[in-house]
Amino acid sequence: MQHHDVAIIGGGIAGLSLASFLAPHRSVAVLEREAANGYHSTGRSAAEFTLRDNAPVVNALARISHAFMAQPPEGFATAPLLTARGSLWIGATGKEDAVERARLKAAAAGVAVVPLTVDEAVRHVPFLDPAYLGAAYFDPDYWDIDVDQLLQGYARFARRAGAELISGAELLRARHDGRRWIVETSAGAISADILVNAAGGWADTVAALCGVAPASIVPHRRTAITVDLPAEIDAAALPEINEIDDTYYFKPDAGRLLVSPADETPCEPADVQPEELDVAYAAHYLEEATTLKIGRIASSWAGMRSFSADRLPVIGPARDNAAFFWLAGQGGYGILTSPALGQLAAALIAGMPPADVFAREGVDPAVFSPLRLD
Repeated sequence: MQHHDVAIIGGGIAGLSLASFLAPHRSVAVLEREAANGYHSTGRSAAEFTLRDNAPVVNALARISHAFMAQPPEGFATAPLLTARGSLWIGATGKEDAVERARLKAAAAGVAVVPLTVDEAVRHVPFLDPAYLGAAYFDPDYWDIDVDQLLQGYARFARRAGAELISGAELLRARHDGRRWIVETSAGAISADILVNAAGGWADTVAALCGVAPASIVPHRRTAITVDLPAEIDAAALPEINEIDDTYYFKPDAGRLLVSPADETPCEPADVQPEELDVAYAAHYLEEATTLKIGRIASSWAGMRSFSADRLPVIGPARDNAAFFWLAGQGGYGILTSPALGQLAAALIAGMPPADVFAREGVDPAVFSPLRLD
């Protein structure tokens, strides 16, 4: 039976980012149940990068991650990981005060946000309906993330450092014999000193298969559709458009417009599919806020984002088994924080101090410990 220092359950962005940072220090195997890595949440993300709009500690993780994505290691990617997009924040008539409060909050944090008149907002996005708009501002600190480049970069660096990436390896059961884990999968069995749960929406399911208490991580479904734009609209030049109360957002996507009703519906972990009502809401919000009329929905899909009770990641050894390490509950920010969380988890597992940047940003690893959930 092949033995590794660390076996990681899950080949999404969490598992592969950890593998890329940990493999230079420990022998690593990544076990992915699907035929391809990143099939579920990672492959279905809207992939925007923002330095705010999350809890303060998540924003700190984003700042740490931005440095990595803006200047990744040589050979990590063949194209830029970040592309400047900017975000237009809008509110319907009657929401002017909400827009202004949000703008002032961002400005107080040192963000160079730009207040816009309704006419100026329409110049940014020509199909916005001026009769709908009450107020808007522009936030320059938004980027598109090339998720595939990021995921493949992690996989490439993990392999270079000796990690073994095993696809089609669904976890069947695992037991700790007092010295090591015996991990049985549909692709065979391996052993490992430490077992990492990076299974996303299946995190509690994996814990149960390993005889470890759950962390009450709940997957939530989010829906998106794409629609065609009029021929005269240059999709690439558009900003992301966010409704001020997070009711919906839309952004360019491969020449079309991606629209989401920003739903977060608790669900069972699965290959989730969009519900007709959520697809209808996405189309409704787009037609309400713009002059566009949807004749055809080009595509629709759903993905999972998984949350702990306090909506912060769960990172660290389990209380009931110190050889079982949680790396789960990243919610909707797993991709944008993956460089930071991968580095942090790797340091904790390898028994190394986290990089100095975590202290400079005020990130205490104890904030993410599973022990806080008791």
